[in-house]
Amino acid sequence: MLSVYSILSAFCIAGSILPLIPHPHWTFRVWEFGRIQIMIIQLAVLLLGFIFIEEKSLVFWSISGINLVLIINHAIILAPYTVIYRRNPSNKIDKDSASISVVSVNVYQFNNEYEKLITLINEVQPDILLTLETNKAWENALTKIESDYPNFKKVPLENTYGIHFYTKLNVKSIKVNYHIADDLPSIEAALFTKEGIPFTFFGVHPPPPSPTEEDNAKERDGELLAVGKKIKETKGSVIVAGDFNNVAWARSSLLFRKTSELIDPRIGRGFVSTFHAKYRLLRFPIDLFFHSPDIFVEDFKTLRPIGSDHLPLFCSFFINKEEEIQEEETESLKEEEKKEVDKIIQDGINEEGNRDAIATE
Repeated sequence: MLSVYSILSAFCIAGSILPLIPHPHWTFRVWEFGRIQIMIIQLAVLLLGFIFIEEKSLVFWSISGINLVLIINHAIILAPYTVIYRRNPSNKIDKDSASISVVSVNVYQFNNEYEKLITLINEVQPDILLTLETNKAWENALTKIESDYPNFKKVPLENTYGIHFYTKLNVKSIKVNYHIADDLPSIEAALFTKEGIPFTFFGVHPPPPSPTEEDNAKERDGELLAVGKKIKETKGSVIVAGDFNNVAWARSSLLFRKTSELIDPRIGRGFVSTFHAKYRLLRFPIDLFFHSPDIFVEDFKTLRPIGSDHLPLFCSFFINKEEEIQEEETESLKEEEKKEVDKIIQDGINEEGNRDAIATE
């Protein structure tokens, strides 16, 4: 029994320690995604060991001690993204603007169940819609919603990084940016609320580190931090949404939050996991959303499946430029972190991506 306990513990210990090593290769970064699941498995292994192993040797106590320390570390990292974490309530804040709603969804390029998303959008009627992995076929299908969304920007690509932006709101400008590579577009839209209050929306979709896509996280992290620096230079209210291919507690996500000086609405609300849509027990929160401190989130949740491997992410918010209660939730980069961010961005620019112009399933 001790041998089984040792093998299971070795897996959990490896999965807990590898993401703590600051190396960009996917073998280190991929474990960040499953931190919730690893913690649960590690806790179960620890408890079962205490229950079923009768003779508790020095080896048992040593392994159990390591497991316990790592479980506590997981809990400390994940605690802010649970409902037990304190946050400032938005229901007591006066509104300067009417509620604005956003749906961000990675449609999965090879998903041809177009009507599921179209029906959902017709029901929810968000003010802003961001679609990711949308190619020409998806673009043609989504023409059905254009009567409700007169302002849009379309970047159809067949490499799984197409991006489309639709809005009912008045628009000052919509730009497509290429921060790291010429086949990784992102959206920057200067918009107005119904009351005429200006704000800026950013939509992102960097590539993930994985054995089937990019060998490392250099392009992903470089793209996110380049967008973060752009946000820091942007005046006024800001929101950013998209498939970050990253979890909120990862080092690069924390650096993004500090670089942009935005707030993560998951803090104090829950994990709101979006991927994989078909496997609830293996679901990670990789579709992220951040906002400036003058934006107050009212609702933040996933919507029903649309045939993709991602669940759509929904957020409604309002703007109050006078209330400063959320200012304390923002963080800034330290001097040594600024140098780290600049290096990560340059590494991302220098990295040669491993993407085909036309992706195959």
